[in-house]
Amino acid sequence: MRWMFANQRYDTDMLFGYHHADDTRRRFFIPLWNVYSFFVTYAKLDGWSPNGSQELSQLDRWIRARLHELIDESNAALTDYDLPRFAKAAEVFVDDLSNWYVRRSRRRFWKSEGDADKQAAYSTLYEVLVNLAKILAPVLPFLTEAMYQNLVRSVDADAPESIHHCAYPPADEALIDADLHDDVCQ
Repeated sequence: MRWMFANQRYDTDMLFGYHHADDTRRRFFIPLWNVYSFFVTYAKLDGWSPNGSQELSQLDRWIRARLHELIDESNAALTDYDLPRFAKAAEVFVDDLSNWYVRRSRRRFWKSEGDADKQAAYSTLYEVLVNLAKILAPVLPFLTEAMYQNLVRSVDADAPESIHHCAYPPADEALIDADLHDDVCQ
């Protein structure tokens, strides 16, 4: 319900009903949960745990750049109290994450050997999911709390007790690369 309303302008009639709820679930929640579930399933099968940085592929660098673009846009939208702009940016990012990054990286996760490329894919997707949960936490407190508890607290008992005790992630302008975005999306 929150996300469905977050996507609508405040100065117009709000659309409400089963059709709009189904559309919201199909467009945003199912892809987000599928990416999260994909990561959790394969990380658990491989016994992966967060362990530092790796040599990143072009696709890894691209999704990290997209993440920092989202952080920048989210900060601006929330500062302006423009929730529909925030929601639209998040939906576009989740679509990129699901339909570009995960689909194009599946073979990296499915490799039988645990080489550096596979570790970089896991590290990148972990970083993106944790930061995405922090970005979405003000609007989706319960979903993001469940993700945070499973992704962060289950591996680091010293991490803040709740996602709502974490600082909102700052954008790193050095990671935003428009040329890389154009190269990947062509």
